[in-house]
Amino acid sequence: MILCTTDTVPGREIEAALGLVRGSTVRAGHLGEDVNAWLKNLVGGEIHEYTKLLAQAREEALDRMLEEARARGADAIVGLRFSGCEVATGAAEFLAYGTAVKLR
Repeated sequence: MILCTTDTVPGREIEAALGLVRGSTVRAGHLGEDVNAWLKNLVGGEIHEYTKLLAQAREEALDRMLEEARARGADAIVGLRFSGCEVATGAAEFLAYGTAVKLR
């Protein structure tokens, strides 16, 4: 599956747009991660526990979007974007979305 943040696939022609595809996940850190993050926040620097959690959430959202695109018979996804928002204290949703397309 070709993934592009642009609206086209370089060197390829889009035969058909198959529609919006998306994948999302909601994640929250566990208490141990939150305590470590709070302590790290006191001294500054990267909070590795959250970096890992967010990377896993992005990958899961991406995998779910790819699954939907494959089910529609897509060759590529154009206009790929990620979005995230807090849905509750300590919990965030990550969304991957784009347009599934069939290429010539």
